[in-house]
Amino acid sequence: MGDGARRRPGSIFGVLLCGYYGEHNLGDDALLATLLALLPPSCRVVATARDQHQVREQFGVATCPRGEPVRLLLALMRVQVLVLGGGSLLQDSTSRRSLLYYVALILAARLLGRTVLLWGQGLGPLNARTSRFLARLSLQLVQGITWRDEPSAAMAAAWGIHAPVGRDPVWSLPRRNANSVDGPPAGAVCLCWRPTPLLSAAGWRQLENQVIEDAKRHQAPVCLVPFHVRQDAALLQGCAARLQAVGLTCRVWHPRTPWHFMEGLASVGLVVAMRLHAVILAAMADRPLLALCYDPKVNAAATAMAVPSIDLADPDGLAALPAAWEQARRWRRSPARLAQHLQRNRCHQELLATVSR
Repeated sequence: MGDGARRRPGSIFGVLLCGYYGEHNLGDDALLATLLALLPPSCRVVATARDQHQVREQFGVATCPRGEPVRLLLALMRVQVLVLGGGSLLQDSTSRRSLLYYVALILAARLLGRTVLLWGQGLGPLNARTSRFLARLSLQLVQGITWRDEPSAAMAAAWGIHAPVGRDPVWSLPRRNANSVDGPPAGAVCLCWRPTPLLSAAGWRQLENQVIEDAKRHQAPVCLVPFHVRQDAALLQGCAARLQAVGLTCRVWHPRTPWHFMEGLASVGLVVAMRLHAVILAAMADRPLLALCYDPKVNAAATAMAVPSIDLADPDGLAALPAAWEQARRWRRSPARLAQHLQRNRCHQELLATVSR
């Protein structure tokens, strides 16, 4: 266990939060930050983490390694509630092993008599018949669920499991002053890109050429943000080198926290984002925004906030890039739409309110 545990001598941990925390992914950090903000203050928390030091330092909670089953089971024995927090954990697109891990965790928690909550979850993809069987079994074992999107809720409802549907929990992330001193220069074009098989080499060149044309026209520097450091950094470093080779001013920026990211966007001219939570946080920061949609969840978030977007799954999608780019430079967040999201997300907070009852 980490040294940051919030407990008294002889007390037990109240809640184990399980997710992809400590992965140096600002999106998962934002999910954890939102979850901690919405939990009742009486809760004593431990979170699974890959980089335990980062999570302890940033969030002030105890940690246990997600990848060590024995230590995870010991942590589970010391809590009353297991919360699977955010993302889409019951899926087999990453690997069947990942699905088996979470199914086993839910089963172990129930055998120990622990309450299990699925908070702000997506469901699927579940490509194999056995995966669908295991996911359905898991949903029948848990005590509470909220979904982050209608397709997930509909899949569960087809199995006879009905639960409230909100939006992605990160829309409810409380604002906080990050006290940051670094960030993109004023007017910068900010790129939050990730690898995707939906773009060929020609597609990437088309995106980069659009950046070059726009940055030169607006005399704007370019800032590249590896939202998930391990997955995105190499792609963006290569992109930065190519943009610098044609005379653009570029820098790679590593925001420390979700709040640092939002605060750093305050004066940028445009954000072009692929990752779901980059789109959400940029929209919350009310910056001109273009969503490059590599996944239906990004399409759904962009549509819900009327964010200009390009569907990368559409072979002809990039043909609309110049027009969408210009539309994005004029985009501003709708306060009414954001209020609707927050209203929809009350179900996530109401689920967590049951933790201390």
